[in-house]
Amino acid sequence: MKKCAILSMDSLADFETYDCLIDEPMLALGWQTELISWRCVNVNWSDYEAVIIRSPWDYQDDMENFLSVLSTIEQSNARLENSLNVVEWNINKSYLKSLAADSVTIVPTLWPETFDAKNIAGYFSHFATEQIVLKPRVSANADNTFWLTKENYQDKMAELSQAFATRELMVQPFMAAICQEGEFSLFYFNGKYSHTILKTPAQGDFRVQEEHGGGLLTVTPEPSLLLAANNTMQAISKLHGELLYARIDFVRHEDTFALMEAELIEPSLYFNMDEAAPQRFVDAFVTRMASCEPKLQNAESDTATSSRGIS
Repeated sequence: MKKCAILSMDSLADFETYDCLIDEPMLALGWQTELISWRCVNVNWSDYEAVIIRSPWDYQDDMENFLSVLSTIEQSNARLENSLNVVEWNINKSYLKSLAADSVTIVPTLWPETFDAKNIAGYFSHFATEQIVLKPRVSANADNTFWLTKENYQDKMAELSQAFATRELMVQPFMAAICQEGEFSLFYFNGKYSHTILKTPAQGDFRVQEEHGGGLLTVTPEPSLLLAANNTMQAISKLHGELLYARIDFVRHEDTFALMEAELIEPSLYFNMDEAAPQRFVDAFVTRMASCEPKLQNAESDTATSSRGIS
């Protein structure tokens, strides 16, 4: 029985997670899963054939340590999915610039390096809007995300100054379609489309996460949405090849769909919303592991040869 670590956090008590739905199909294909917090010390990652990043939803509070743990995993015998290279690229939302440069339509965005209260009025003018959103470039779960209006932004200066005192930020127009229709998430396993859900915020909110009262609905993506997602995945694959998992989030914008985020580190994959999704994911994982086994065997052979002093 091969062992696969599911990388998580110390406590998931305040979160909704569905990764346990892959345990049985993994077991049926010869893989035993074990949930491990990324903060656990003295873990011998070489005891595992693979480590899948799934729910370390507090990493943004200690990003350097998180990346250090991933580096340790990648230097072990375990295969890290998604890879450290992908994580380092995706952990800062400035990756959206490179996708936009490859003809991916993203939500219009400004990228100020630092927060300056004097500039906020200009953000409203730049986007010709009454409402904007400020959020950190490194974040999860909508932490430190602010929905501002021309009427209320001055009341939030103290909060904004504190939130962005040491964080790079990004500024976007508030996308009203999130409240009017919702946010679409499309899921890909090993580069192949799996399923789509529509996430809607609670009344009076704009955050679509379940933890903030958001709702979920399984939907069939309209052709233009699927095309936008496929194009985004092609742009990502040019940089990183096929990934074990990806969640691509879109909002309707003018006559098309705009990318909000490409979630490649620890997105919820909502296995509960499509009964076939857990098996698709496991099949994708097993296929990837099978393709890398010869490399692992060659590495072991090289190590054995080296230890015998044979060149």
